[in-house]
Amino acid sequence: MKRMLASSSPAMVLLFMVFAVLVMLPEASAKRWLVGDNMGWNSNVNYSIWVKGKHFYNGDWLFFVYDRNQIDVLEVNKKDYEKCNSDHPLHNWTTGAGRDDVPLNVTRNYYFISGKGGFCFKGMKVAIHVENLPTPPKEDDSQMADAPTLPPAIAEAPTLAQPPVEIRAPASALPPTIAKATSPPQPPAETGAPTFSPERGGAPTLSSRTQVLLMAVVFAIGATWDTFIHFC
Repeated sequence: MKRMLASSSPAMVLLFMVFAVLVMLPEASAKRWLVGDNMGWNSNVNYSIWVKGKHFYNGDWLFFVYDRNQIDVLEVNKKDYEKCNSDHPLHNWTTGAGRDDVPLNVTRNYYFISGKGGFCFKGMKVAIHVENLPTPPKEDDSQMADAPTLPPAIAEAPTLAQPPVEIRAPASALPPTIAKATSPPQPPAETGAPTFSPERGGAPTLSSRTQVLLMAVVFAIGATWDTFIHFC
């Protein structure tokens, strides 16, 4: 028995949840209208003005509050409504407590009058038109309509061409042979006085013999270092 209850409990919970949702759906969209607002169901109210501008939807309720000793709530057809005839009501919603709820669960016209005291001839009657709830607009369409669009002038604007960038390396970073070939020609040096290169900031230029000697020393140092690395 316990196994049967355990196996059926998930199904029972699911059915209960579905039932709860179905019960709550009408309540989420339904509205309870107090007939006549704070004046209630009374002979001193013009209910044609009260109904004007209101929308009654399928699933709403009418709440009649009145003096139960003098007034009642009768639902009649259109012909009896116009003539205030209470002899053949479609439904008598009077419960005796003076607090009556009338469900509006069909999309049609409802006609209510008071059959006592001749109050209907004094304007104590109300006609209600019930309609279905309007369908909400699609969310995708509203989002597409609200999406901003760029003007054609901005969308088709051409891109500006960038000028080419020329990269020049300093003469000090080039090898001696390339730097010497690219350097501008120097004026001839005066005899008996050392010449100065303006690019060196006033340093004296070396003679060709000194340059050859320095190159031989650098070559010898490089060869010695290479031999040392090879044998070590």
